[in-house]
Amino acid sequence: MIRTFDAKSYTDLLVRYQPKPIATEAENDAAIALASELEHRPARSPEEELFLELLITLIEKFEAENYPITAGNSASMLQHLMDARNLDKSDLIPVLGTETKVEEIMVNRRAIEIDEARKIADFFQVDLSLFLEMRSQPI
Repeated sequence: MIRTFDAKSYTDLLVRYQPKPIATEAENDAAIALASELEHRPARSPEEELFLELLITLIEKFEAENYPITAGNSASMLQHLMDARNLDKSDLIPVLGTETKVEEIMVNRRAIEIDEARKIADFFQVDLSLFLEMRSQPI
């Protein structure tokens, strides 16, 4: 049996829950709880599916505005790889040549140069692009 969309049922859901843009943590928590309840309902109606999609959109908007995920940079990637291998800055001196270069890169005082990126990528056996900031010129 194919179920068709019932506008009255959807209107009833909207009236009962009165969704609106989420403004507070409490509202977000309530929306998440309701979305979770709907997600785990074994046989959602088409109206509940659409309502769930609306809730998720509102939750995502609130969280994107209040918990932005910042993109990492080459220094943070380098730090992550070092932490994963229990290395410290002194372990990079043979790779980059001087303690000053290592320090400048680690505190994000300057971007990693292409030749340095190649050396670091070889050292960690990862892709070179992980250490290159957005550049206007080709590699």
